[in-house]
Amino acid sequence: MRIRIVDAFTDRPFSGNPAGVLLLESAAFPDAERLQEIATEVNLSETAFAHPLTPGGEADWALRWFTPATEVDMCGHATLATAHVLHTTGRATGTVRFTARCGILTSTAHPDGTLTLDFPTAPLREETAPPGLAEALGAEPVSVHDTGEHIGDLLVELRDEATVRALAPDFAALVAHSRRGIIATAAAEDPALGYDFVSRGFFPAVGIDEDPVTGSAHTALAPFWSARFGRDDLTGLQASARSGLVRTALRGGRTLLTGTAVTVIDGELLTAF
Repeated sequence: MRIRIVDAFTDRPFSGNPAGVLLLESAAFPDAERLQEIATEVNLSETAFAHPLTPGGEADWALRWFTPATEVDMCGHATLATAHVLHTTGRATGTVRFTARCGILTSTAHPDGTLTLDFPTAPLREETAPPGLAEALGAEPVSVHDTGEHIGDLLVELRDEATVRALAPDFAALVAHSRRGIIATAAAEDPALGYDFVSRGFFPAVGIDEDPVTGSAHTALAPFWSARFGRDDLTGLQASARSGLVRTALRGGRTLLTGTAVTVIDGELLTAF
């Protein structure tokens, strides 16, 4: 079985966020234990598994995502990676519809090589910073928002871009503060550099200390920063060591995430389901 490693939200290898992608030919997923074993072996922040559905339904492919430790409800970069594989291998053209734990998602390919994902917008609810969060994160929050059930993160606004870039969290302590992770963010110091806000994503509760580029987090970052800037179309830079750009477009209850992807490894999985 073919397995590919795709760098998502980047146009060059060895940057952005790598995801494993396996396109299955079966009409159903193997048991979750085997999918988890493969994701643990791949050992990237997420590995995506997809199988084709019967034509004429509400979706074209079924899609699931696993970290090295657990299955997750929503993942942006591995969806982008899966769509990239479908388009570059001729398995799909135009818009692809996926059914996943978080509902129906779509990906649309554009002539310039970019892909746009259509995801549900995270419902933000402002909260008081929980005790110990500042110490665990290593910076004092300006504001804190819950992001709802699908991503289950705390969105933490910090003073400035330099503070976000300098974070060195206590990952063991962060586990207590959200169901999935912490999204730290601040406005860009110089929008002329091509991005409006920066973020970093820490997800030790699901086995990922820091995620290189978190597409799903931008379904919360988009409404948060759109409200502050008064614009629906923005660009976010996730300021991890690998780094990556996510263009966001807030469309009410949906958020569009646009980026590019690059296949860096195309190999064979030498095990049976």
